[in-house]
Amino acid sequence: MSSSDYVSDGFKDLNNMTDEGYYISKGFMDRVTVHICKNFMELPKIKVPLILGVWGGKGQGKTFQSMLMFKKLGISPIVMSAGELESGNAGEPAKLIRQRYREASDIIKKGRMSTLFINDLDAGAGRMGGSTQYTVNNQMVNATLMNLADNPTNVQLPGQYQVEEIPRVPIIATGNDFSTLYAPLIRDGRMDKYYWSPTFEDRVGVAAEERQAQDGGEAAGGRPGLGRGQGRGVH
Repeated sequence: MSSSDYVSDGFKDLNNMTDEGYYISKGFMDRVTVHICKNFMELPKIKVPLILGVWGGKGQGKTFQSMLMFKKLGISPIVMSAGELESGNAGEPAKLIRQRYREASDIIKKGRMSTLFINDLDAGAGRMGGSTQYTVNNQMVNATLMNLADNPTNVQLPGQYQVEEIPRVPIIATGNDFSTLYAPLIRDGRMDKYYWSPTFEDRVGVAAEERQAQDGGEAAGGRPGLGRGQGRGVH
């Protein structure tokens, strides 16, 4: 069937996205890859966090780097945004999180890697000082994420009570300040946090790699290359 009615609203198609010419931070990719692999591996007597929180400043490339990495690793993510974590109907966002989690689990069951990716979790579920109203949906979103971390293979939708074991789905959430979330969610091993701030090497990674390749080609061809200490300070 080619009808879009059978395609998840949260499915992110990365086929049209190119990763050529973009630099992926090696440290960031290692950290996220290890988190995803740990959730797919059988590690007896080791408690693996289900949620990886990637936090840092605004506009530093947390989401874009993640999408480049998903494309490179062949992962089909199910994406949620902060705007979907609030609704006029009480309990609707919590139900949507469970639904998207099960959709990602169905992709894994079919033999492809997937993850639940939540953009700006703190903006949708956090409490930004006394001026922010703490609603029932905020409480339910935090409680649902805690419940998923405690029971990642037994996730049921409201009204369904049959016990069915489903594949575990790693969750990756981005945000600017995770201290605004409900405290038990970010402690006790439920969420593993990683601070993302692009280093100087990340910012000039592509230029540095191109310069290094060019220097190597000149040295191999017998032409004079850059001397020791030269070629640094690429901006």
